[in-house]
Amino acid sequence: MRTCVAEKAKADVRPWLKVWTSLRSLPDGSDNNAPPPQRTLAVSPITSSPRQSKTEAKPLPLSQFPSPKLTLHHNRSPKRIVRMSQTSENPVKQQLKIIIPNKHGEKLVGLLHDTGSGEIVFLCHGFRSSKETKSIANIAVALENEGISSFRFDFAGNGESEGTFQYGHYRREADDLHAVVQHFSGENRVPSAILGHSKGGNVVLLYASKYHDIPTVVNVSGRYDLKRGIKERFGEDFMETIKNEGFFDVQDKRGSYRVTDESLMDRLCTDMHEACLQIDKDCRVLTVHGSADEVIAIEDALEFAKIIPNHKLHIIEGANHNYSSHQAELASVVVDFIKTSLQQDKQPTS
Repeated sequence: MRTCVAEKAKADVRPWLKVWTSLRSLPDGSDNNAPPPQRTLAVSPITSSPRQSKTEAKPLPLSQFPSPKLTLHHNRSPKRIVRMSQTSENPVKQQLKIIIPNKHGEKLVGLLHDTGSGEIVFLCHGFRSSKETKSIANIAVALENEGISSFRFDFAGNGESEGTFQYGHYRREADDLHAVVQHFSGENRVPSAILGHSKGGNVVLLYASKYHDIPTVVNVSGRYDLKRGIKERFGEDFMETIKNEGFFDVQDKRGSYRVTDESLMDRLCTDMHEACLQIDKDCRVLTVHGSADEVIAIEDALEFAKIIPNHKLHIIEGANHNYSSHQAELASVVVDFIKTSLQQDKQPTS
């Protein structure tokens, strides 16, 4: 009887010993059938909790981020798994939704990423986009990690803000930005930098050419020649339609919108070359562009570099218009430039 029980016990244990032995021969975290686990950069913004522990491990600085294309196999070190939303030694106090009226009485809705810093950076989205654009949200979080407050908001007619979406209206959106800057100036904040992506890049350059009250401007993938890109979006016969009808309607993945003769002329008459010549020589301007931008050619960035006096150009190799696979690199370049500018602004003038 004891012999039968012993034989049965061996039979029960033998399959588990076989599995255990095979697992020991594999790299840590693997099994016989599953592919090796992949650990990649997580760059989606996560709102920091006000109850977050003060003893949280300090993240790697952005300059040490691995390439966003890198896949990390079998590396269990938590230092290599970086979230751009982690806080640094300057923890985020809160993110507040703030509503600011523009000069037309429309309510502009934005999110304040408040680290307690006096300086604040304003982040502007692109065409038919919003403050929730991945690039804009990730840059806000990257600035948080460095203890720099920022405010990202929706232009009138976009996102949560009031108003009707209008094609063109570049200078009107620059005026929206001015209303936001004035609001925070009245709250004893120091408007230190403005950043815009795509159409937002044009808006921040137009703002700098008109208001002359911001020392640092970041143009991410803005368009130099606004006469380009229209046929690619609307087709060859758009001018004929607008001459006959006075407008045409456009359907895209976000819905529909109307292009009027007036709004089209607003774009065609916005001269970025002339505007850039009006930017103060003391205003620091960074242009960032992807070498693989499929919407706005890299030549546009080179034109900005020719005419803006105090200008730095940074090309991100392989990046497309939305920096889909280059979010960490974009954030690193932008934050480094803004940090350096803030340090220069604090230095006493001779």
